[in-house]
Amino acid sequence: MNKLIPLFLLFFYFVDFGQEHQQFIARQGQISFFSYTSVENIEAKNNQVLSILDIEKQELAISMLMRAFVFKKDLMYEHFNESYIESDMYPKANFIGKIIDFDKKNQKKQIKIIRGKITIHGITKEIDLKTTIESIDNNYILSGNFDILVNDFQIKIPPILSSNIAKTISIKFRFQYQPYEE
Repeated sequence: MNKLIPLFLLFFYFVDFGQEHQQFIARQGQISFFSYTSVENIEAKNNQVLSILDIEKQELAISMLMRAFVFKKDLMYEHFNESYIESDMYPKANFIGKIIDFDKKNQKKQIKIIRGKITIHGITKEIDLKTTIESIDNNYILSGNFDILVNDFQIKIPPILSSNIAKTISIKFRFQYQPYEE
C-alpha cells in the first residue's frame, strides 16, 4: 500500500501539470488603428482589450469596448463613437478564431494564420489574421496587423466627408498572455 501512495501522487502531479496551463489570458491587450486622410490622419489606441487563448484547442477569443479607444483629439473620439461606430448601439467588437497548424511544443517564433470571425458595428465577417506567436517562459505573445474596409462593416460616412475618410483602416494588435487561473 505504501508503494502505491508515491505512484498515486505522481499521477496527480502529471494530470494537474498537463491541464494547468492550457488556457491563457490577456487582460490588457493592445489594439490600435490608423487611417490616412488628406486633411488629418486618424489614429487611436485601446489598451483594455480582453483575450483568452486556449493552447490545447488552438482557439482565441477577443473582446473590446469601442469607447476605450484613446484619440489625440476629443472631437475625433466623439465622432468615432457617435457618428461612425455608434458605440451606444454597438458597444463591443469581438473576434473568435482558430490558429491554423500551431505547434505548441515549438518554443521558437511562429508565424501562423488565425482564421475566424470578427464582429464590428454589428456586422460579422470571416477574416484571416497573419500572426506572430512567441512562447516565453510559459507565456505567449501574439502580434500582427491587418486591414479592414469601412464598407464591409456598414459604417456610414456622410458624402461631404467621404474624401476625408480612408476606405481602408490599418489595425495592429499585441496580446501578452499569462496562464489563466480561476
